[in-house]
Order: sequence, then C-alpha cells, then structure tokens
Amino acid sequence: MADTAFPSRFAADAGLLPQMADLAKDRVLVARLTESDYRAASFLDQRLLTDRIAREWMAWEALPDLGGAAPRPRFIFHIGHVGSTLVSRLLAETGDVLPLREPMLLRSFAQLAERIDRPESVWSADRYRARLGQMLGWLGRGFQPGQRAMVKASSVITAIADDLTDDGGPTLFLYVPLPRYLETILAGEASFAETIAQAPARMARLAALLPDFAPQLWQLPPVTRVAMSWLCEMATAQRTLPAADPRHLWVDFEAMLADPAAALVAQARHLGLTRDAARVEAALAGPIMRQYAKAPEHGYSADLRRQLQAQAATDHAPSIVQAIAWVEALAARYKTLATLPIHGAQE
Repeated sequence: MADTAFPSRFAADAGLLPQMADLAKDRVLVARLTESDYRAASFLDQRLLTDRIAREWMAWEALPDLGGAAPRPRFIFHIGHVGSTLVSRLLAETGDVLPLREPMLLRSFAQLAERIDRPESVWSADRYRARLGQMLGWLGRGFQPGQRAMVKASSVITAIADDLTDDGGPTLFLYVPLPRYLETILAGEASFAETIAQAPARMARLAALLPDFAPQLWQLPPVTRVAMSWLCEMATAQRTLPAADPRHLWVDFEAMLADPAAALVAQARHLGLTRDAARVEAALAGPIMRQYAKAPEHGYSADLRRQLQAQAATDHAPSIVQAIAWVEALAARYKTLATLPIHGAQE
C-alpha cells in the first residue's frame, strides 16, 4: 500500500478502511474490505481481523486529508442493547447506504477526548480537531457515487457525538425507557456482564456531568448499576445530542417495534435517504427481523424479546423497583435530568 499513488487510491476507495489506531507509534491499521464485508460485519473492531482480511500498519501522516468538502457519514448513536444494529441493517436494505458498525477508530478519539486537556494527553486539542475531521472524511467514503456511509457507533461514542456531528448533519439516537432497559439487560447473561464491566467508566462520566454527585459505585447493588448506566448514557446524549435540536431524532426502540414500517420511513426521511416503500416492506418481511442482529446465525424476534423482558421483570422485580427509585431521586434533585424519558416518551 505504501506507494506514491496510494493517497489518491485511498481517497477514492472505501474498501481501504482505517480500522484502528496505534497512538504510541502514531500509525493506523488499514484493512482491505469488500462492500459485502461491510454489510456482513456486526463490528468493525478486532473481531474483523481474521486471516482473510489483508491489512497493513501505516504512518498517520501517510494517509491523506480529504478536506472539508469530503462527504461526512451519518451517525446512529444509542445507549447499548436497544436495537441499533437492527436499525443499521434495515437502513442498509432500504436505501443506498454503506453500513459501518462500531468502527474501532472512533474509540481512540473518545479516549483522547477524555484526556485532551490533561497533562498526560498525547495530542494537543488542535491535533485532535484536525485529525477528527480527517477521520470523518475517511469514514464518509462510499463505493459508488451517491452512496451514503452510515456509522453505527458504540454506545460510549455518544460522549463525543457533538464533535462528530459539527457539520450539522442529521443523526439518530436510540434508547428505551428505563424499565425496559433494565429488563433487556437482565434477560441476557452476556449483556449484564458487559454492562457491569462498563459501570466504573460510566459512573465517572455521570459524576462529571452532575455537580456535587455523592453516590459511590460500591454502594450500588448490581441492578442499580445497570440503571446508573442507562442514566449516564441518557444524560450524555442530553448534552451532546439534545432532543430539542431538530438535527437529532430520538427513537424509542420499543415504540419502533410497535410500528416498524412507519418508524423506518421516518428515520430514512430524517437522514435524507431515498425512501422506497417496496424496499422498506421487503426489508421488514425478510430475515432481518427474525435474526439476532449482532449474530444473524441465531434466531430472534420482537416476540421473543418481550417474553425475555417479561421473565426478567418477574425474576428481578424488587431490585428493579429499587433501581428505578434511585434514578427518580436523582432526576428530582437535578433539573437537567428532569425531562429524561424514564418511563416513556420525552417528559
């Protein structure tokens, strides 16, 4: 890849994905993907790097800056385990969309942003801004003219959503009311373990958002830690993707499941995608709605989701009540949290 013609080839070829960064050596891993690879991948992280995928480390400075006129990707943000991968797959079927699901490079920028004003930051604020714009140009490339790149970010990326969308482009933000979130996380052993593992970082982020925040993570029972995770991601989105801003469409995934066709059309309209009623109908009638979106080889459905939620609600009823009461007490104390949709639509 390292040749004089590489910068022009890279600028025109979405198949050359800047997959991850090595900040210590100031380099980027560039992977070679086909369009089918993008469409199939649930995650563009380390799980992508099988022996089949060619890749090469390159100095950051060897990769071109495509400039401010380069197309920017659209973004799907979310709080985690709320159907964002499903929405990404459906939008990729209903419009001329190239899906990029959880590109790992975004995590480096989220980690950098946390430290950008601290002595240990490896980049200056100016370099962060310049390279963030450069990275967005890279992720905005398509395989054909007019194809819109659509990034489904990981949940922690919401912390820098305002940086990623400063071009004024429309975004989606997916969430569910707190009771449904608790039931969803508690219904799956893997989702519960992941949420508990992320709790310390989310507690730190929540404490940074709320003045005089007194609770300590060790004081919180496990189910309340899950509720805290919901509150952290919702409060973060309230700051970086305010619902009052018409650029940001907040989507209650539970409400979407009640009328997926209308929701999908509304999302495509908001994102400026070509809307074809026949393609929407075909996507919803096809296998996507009957598969687990992150692992399509496994069956899943809205009905099964509701059954698992109902069982979790029964199994953990007292702990769920306690966790919701903890969040409600904080919402009563902090005016910034008072409008969060704890129990449903924007309050």
